[in-house]
Amino acid sequence: MLNISVVCVGNLKEKFSQDAEKEYLKRLSKFAKVNVIELKEQNKLVNLMLIKEKEGEEILENLSSFNVLCDLGGKSLSSEEFANSIEKLTLTNSKITFVIGGSYGVSEKVKNACQMKISFSKMTFPHNLFRIMLLEQIYRAFTILNGVSYHK
Repeated sequence: MLNISVVCVGNLKEKFSQDAEKEYLKRLSKFAKVNVIELKEQNKLVNLMLIKEKEGEEILENLSSFNVLCDLGGKSLSSEEFANSIEKLTLTNSKITFVIGGSYGVSEKVKNACQMKISFSKMTFPHNLFRIMLLEQIYRAFTILNGVSYHK
């Protein structure tokens, strides 16, 4: 079974976000083992470069053989293209890690360690909402690949 990790800086504070995450993790359990790794925001530091470096060190410790960075500068994919990318990745990787950086982005070291960069939009989303959107799109990808009537 495929192992997917979602490494994210920050936690879900609102109950509705926590409930949504639990629901998508439950749905995804039919297709893959999904693990969410929450890293602490370095909000006590004042230097932006230092924040990105410190958060980046923790992100780097949690990467796998294939890493996907969620980044405004990444490639935009349709849900079908995203599903096809996951399918191709599963042929050569047993673990895929998705990275959601902190408020100020990620360090260059993290960007360089990720083999793929994707963007959901040119818009900026709140961390909690984006995390749910990513889990939903991963779930949608598996329903597309397995012919489950979720994606229309």
